Amino acid sequence: MQYYEVVRESLVSTARNLTTKGYLMATGGNLSVRVPDGHDMLITPSNSDYMTMQPKDICQLDQELRQREGPLPPSVESAMHSAIYRMRPDVMAIIHTHQVYASAVSLTGKGIPALFDEQARFLGRTIELIPYAPSGTASLARLVARRVRSRNNAYLMQNHGAICFGLTLERAVHNVEILEKCALAWLLSLCTSQTTTRIPLVVREVAFAKLKADYEKHNTEPSFIAQE
Repeated sequence: MQYYEVVRESLVSTARNLTTKGYLMATGGNLSVRVPDGHDMLITPSNSDYMTMQPKDICQLDQELRQREGPLPPSVESAMHSAIYRMRPDVMAIIHTHQVYASAVSLTGKGIPALFDEQARFLGRTIELIPYAPSGTASLARLVARRVRSRNNAYLMQNHGAICFGLTLERAVHNVEILEKCALAWLLSLCTSQTTTRIPLVVREVAFAKLKADYEKHNTEPSFIAQE
């Protein structure tokens, strides 16, 4: 089976799995994978039911968002995905979700501090909040491009949802699940009105150093800067 066929099938099966687990709702959210040469991406189509989506429906876009393959229009968040790939050469897969607990935290106007070892190891020092911008707009793509320079693998999007990255699609799914654990724990801790503890700084830095080593195996400079 050719590479593109494998990736298309993987995107569809992953989208269905995330829908079954409740991380994707209705037609909201989107997934993409960067083609190894770094110039194209495969991304889910716009406004499509993930449970009925077929591999042939997956769209192939170049860096300028010109559609090379696919019968349906690509996700309205394609510009955001492209901006992330431009700024983060280490990222090979992106998942944007409207998962419940992460979305709920995004309504607080704050991110999530370092709570767990695995959070720092796989997601980053903290889970930052990207300020609000309307879905599918160039403004949102620019905001995201600026924030992802911090090299974390998960971000909250204010009054919107979340985005998670990975060196593989499987790793991005793993990060989605860790994010939801952190979001739920953070929300519950806020409900107690008690002081919430953090992991020690030294533990956080050691864990983040391992995450940094992951992407330092790849190019660490953006291929080109997203334009304003």
